Amino acid sequence: MELRLKRVYDEPGPDDGLRVLVDRLWPRGISKDRAALDLWAKEVAPSTELRKAFHHGGMTWDAFADAYRAELAGPSRPAVEWLRQEIASHDVVTLLHAVHDAAHNHALIVREMLEA
Repeated sequence: MELRLKRVYDEPGPDDGLRVLVDRLWPRGISKDRAALDLWAKEVAPSTELRKAFHHGGMTWDAFADAYRAELAGPSRPAVEWLRQEIASHDVVTLLHAVHDAAHNHALIVREMLEA
């Protein structure tokens, strides 16, 4: 299976495969039709506290990544396993997120956990 990452604000493509939103909050200014989602897996998104600490509290990327991996390995683990089962039958899965920074976003960690 190929796991791709894409901003939910980018145009859906015919080669996106299964489109899965991995944000806890619905992205601002985008309709459900435009998002063209197949699945919304908000349970695998960072906790509200962790998201706020990273985006608004000055938490470093490395600290966020470590804390988020710990969240996904702990109480959120069933959500990761559920998502892994949901996407297992698809050749291509595109994990969608609303974050501007392509190099520092939680979807990278979700992909890493799904590939593990």
